Amino acid sequence: MAVIGLITKSQEPVPLQSISVDVAVQGFVADVVSELRYKNEEKATVEVTFVFPLDDEAAVYAFEGLIGGTRIEAQIREKKQAQQEYEDALSEGRGAFLLERETNTSDIFTCSLGNLPPDGEATLKLRYVQALAPEPDGAVRFVLPAVLNPRYTPQGSEGDTVTMGIPRVPRGKLPYTLSLCATLESSHGINRVESKCTLAPLRFTAEDRTAAQVSLAEGHQFDRDVELLIYYEDVHKPSAVLEAGKPGAAPGSLMGDPALLVTMYPSLRCASKPGLNATGEFIFLLDRSGSMGCSTDSSSSDAPPRIQSAKETLILLLKSLPLGCYFNIYGFGSTYNSFYLQSVEYTQQTMSESLQRVKDLQADLGGTEILQPLKAIYSQACREGHPCQLFVFTDGEVSNTEEVIAEVQHHGSSHRCFSFGIGEGASTALIKGIARAAGGSAEFITGKERMQAKALQSLKKALQPAATGISLRWDLPSGLEAVLVGSGPQVIFEGQRSLIYAQIRGQHQSSGASEGTVVLQYIFQDQTFTETMMFPLQAQESDRLPVHRLAAQALLQELEGTGEKDEVKRRQALETSLSSGVVCSQTAYVGLNTALGQPLQGPLIHRDVPLAYSMITINSQICHSGNRRSTTPLGIPIMSFNSGLGALGSGFAGPPLDTFDACSFYEEAPTPKKEEPPLLRLVSLQNAAGSWVLDSGLADLLGLSETEISSKAPGQVTPNVWATVLAILWLHSKASEQSDEWQLLEAKALRWLQGNAGPWLADCVKTGNAMLGSSVSPHTFGL
Repeated sequence: MAVIGLITKSQEPVPLQSISVDVAVQGFVADVVSELRYKNEEKATVEVTFVFPLDDEAAVYAFEGLIGGTRIEAQIREKKQAQQEYEDALSEGRGAFLLERETNTSDIFTCSLGNLPPDGEATLKLRYVQALAPEPDGAVRFVLPAVLNPRYTPQGSEGDTVTMGIPRVPRGKLPYTLSLCATLESSHGINRVESKCTLAPLRFTAEDRTAAQVSLAEGHQFDRDVELLIYYEDVHKPSAVLEAGKPGAAPGSLMGDPALLVTMYPSLRCASKPGLNATGEFIFLLDRSGSMGCSTDSSSSDAPPRIQSAKETLILLLKSLPLGCYFNIYGFGSTYNSFYLQSVEYTQQTMSESLQRVKDLQADLGGTEILQPLKAIYSQACREGHPCQLFVFTDGEVSNTEEVIAEVQHHGSSHRCFSFGIGEGASTALIKGIARAAGGSAEFITGKERMQAKALQSLKKALQPAATGISLRWDLPSGLEAVLVGSGPQVIFEGQRSLIYAQIRGQHQSSGASEGTVVLQYIFQDQTFTETMMFPLQAQESDRLPVHRLAAQALLQELEGTGEKDEVKRRQALETSLSSGVVCSQTAYVGLNTALGQPLQGPLIHRDVPLAYSMITINSQICHSGNRRSTTPLGIPIMSFNSGLGALGSGFAGPPLDTFDACSFYEEAPTPKKEEPPLLRLVSLQNAAGSWVLDSGLADLLGLSETEISSKAPGQVTPNVWATVLAILWLHSKASEQSDEWQLLEAKALRWLQGNAGPWLADCVKTGNAMLGSSVSPHTFGL
């Protein structure tokens, strides 16, 4: 997929010179300092605007500048006040800078630097902290997001998204540099660090491997996300950190009291085997907008299109569903459709029909209108005894994020939502927000990473009954009280991290106990479980107060994340933001140079910092304008205009406006049809009940003839039993590294064998191993 189209005007200088990022990772918390260096090489005073993405869970807590040798610490204000102070400073000719978050989404920020004089230099420092979650394989994932695709504006929505005004340049042509250095610390030991970006060699700074440093290799540009996968020696070990309050802050306040962060990993020891629970209604909502036709990895020529990866994942999910459940599949773009008018029972017939239809799906539905299909799904009555589980697959590029999350939140008590962000630039606010709103989990798939393993991990969670009666109990010395920040854990899955934030109020008597205890209690499958964690009451001092900032961010997400217009919550969010310094939708940071300048004469020259273009979705102003409409081979709308493209900003150069092609972002390159992977071929042959049929498809995969396979079947064993044993042997011997993807369908197959193999199972395993040259243990089959 080659990208063509909108680029910046080459004659416009870009004042941003470099971005330098320092990351300090301590266990599961990343404290980040991003330094932006500017220099105005023009002969006139300029204002510079830089729009950039941050993770939805990042807590931005400080902003400062060094302008003309003067250090200026920005102050957090109500957004309108900050904007007014910034504008007033510009009109008076004084230097100023402003940092604000987009109103309708929590993962886009705008940094403005005003009145930078000719030859003037400035350095702006942005600080934020973020809690890091373990991946399914145990890696702790830190991402410095760089890709910010234009967010699709749905039809009927007001205004345009700020992302459409960002100038774009080809990858590798950005006029500023990026450097990143990460310091890693973990008491459990650091095993290794992996990345799809080129890194300098990992350097251990402690003999016991509890501290290390790693950095980006020289030459990396801010044109693709920087991802660090950090592997610790023991990632699932519970931990607790008690952080001393901010000096001078009022006792009893969030910032004045010590703040506690407890990390637990509940173990549902009585959980039934995965794949054997036949109850549930499974709804799969698949993004079929034009951008899903783009590659999952824009830096690789052999990466599959996003839609292809999603289809293969959907096939695995379909095959892994238990008999007796219900399911339906929706596709959405500018419009939406579903395979069935309402969910149907999972049988051999419905599975086979759906499988064929999935294989025919294309990214041919235009824009990204996700709200309407969600409303259609929620309009269906829930099936009694079949809890609804919603799976959403999207590249997550919409501007009405809060509206979508609010819709999911409104129906959060009737279902669980498992979301998947596909490709670089997927909105963390959308993907994480809808999962939080409905008690599910969120996953992100980038580069050549396989979606299937993460999707099957989520299906395992969906097949678990929901934990209920979740509560916390505290045991503290006399004089101390724990006050929960936010509502605490609302969802518990096997082995998934649960974060608990609390204020510790009161005065600790030196003669009292030196430890406190928190007990997490919940009910699962009619049994009560408890998880106990002890923590020291000696608070750690910290200048940056990362635990306090994370607690404030968690509270702000609860207060603002539902999109509700609750004035009490709105006021509480504003007060929390102003007292903690963590930016929310109502606040912004503003820094002002108090030195008097010359009043502004005439308009201030404005410069936008460009980003690299990648796989970009189409703004609704394009998709819903004009009279002529057709589609490209990718299904993206093409239109002509007689009106201007003001929403795209003045920093673009391109074809004449009356012939502008909305799809000039993309150019489809012919790709040879690839052979279906062997694992997918085998999975496609499995029946809904879990068995395989002895036919030419299975024989070809095994590299044998049907006659040869049949002739070696032991005793009176039926062909289906023999074929199913051989398929399981093949999975263990030829696809063991992908076991996360086939564990659930293997569980179905083993269950089917238990009821149909009779006395011949042991002979089948022994003979099958000999025929295939494998050595799979009989224990695999329960023998």
